[in-house]
Order: sequence, then C-alpha cells, then structure tokens
Amino acid sequence: MFIRTIHAIISEESNIHKQLPGIIRKAVIEDVTPMKDLINSYAKKEIMLPRSVGELYENIRNFYVYEENGEVIGCCALQVVWEDLAEILSFAVKPEHTGMGIGSILLDTSIEEGKNIGVKRAFTLTYVPEFFERQGFSKVEKASLPHKVWVGCIKCPKFPDCNEIALLRYL
Repeated sequence: MFIRTIHAIISEESNIHKQLPGIIRKAVIEDVTPMKDLINSYAKKEIMLPRSVGELYENIRNFYVYEENGEVIGCCALQVVWEDLAEILSFAVKPEHTGMGIGSILLDTSIEEGKNIGVKRAFTLTYVPEFFERQGFSKVEKASLPHKVWVGCIKCPKFPDCNEIALLRYL
C-alpha cells in the first residue's frame, strides 16, 4: 500500500511551515463512508457536487485520503478522462482542518500521480476557484474542454444550469 508521511512530502521550499501528524495514502474500501460523509457535507451547502456510495466504490482507486489518528480528514481523486487529461474531483477537507496545508498536499499527491502515469494537464470544476488558482490552475472556458468531460456533467443534477468554474493546470 502506498503511504507517504507528511514529513516526507513537505519540502524546504514549501509554503507549509508546520509539520502535520497525519499520512497521505491511497483510499481503501473502509474509507468510502467517511469520504461520502465529508463530500456530501459540502454538497449540502452547494459548494461541491454530491457523490453516491456506488460512485465512490467504483472509483476508489482514484482517491487519496489524508488520515490523522485513524480518521479521514480529507480526500481527493484524480480521474483520467482522455489521453493527456485528468480531472481533480471530490476534493474536500474537513472545515476545522482547512488552512493547515492538507488540501495542498492532497492535491500535490494526486498531481504527482498524474505526472507519473503520463498526464499532461489536469482540470477541475469548482465553485471555489481561489484555492486552485493558488495551486497553479488557471480559469478556462468549460467549452474548451474535450467533449469526453461532459459525460459526467450529463449525470449531474445541476445540468445544464451549472455554474461551476473550470480551471486547468499544465503538469
């Protein structure tokens, strides 16, 4: 199983100054319920889209989690959608743990995996673009993304009246 301690991830050049006690690891089956609860707590506030248990089980291999003292504090998925393109999705950190660098580390770990498998670009659709802009993503028109991306949108309860913002980062 792939496990990285936070101490191993944080570099001297990082803007994260404090060391975190948790670990980043690939998600496992037992993480599905806490991930669903975390993601859907934000969905209830209409800050992100809900995910069903079925979707999470089907895509468990795409997820990383940040775990601290046996508790899932955050999650992030990288889903390959095309030859050179992946989507960052279901990205969430418990509200009481935001601003500590956990989200940056989850995102960096997912991006690094994308690079390792040959992904050249990553995009996300979000209601909160500021975090991603600080991480090197730039706003793009949704229409500039390949049609393959829209397969997920058609299943969304907000389609076609979605106001998510598309952002892209070259890896």
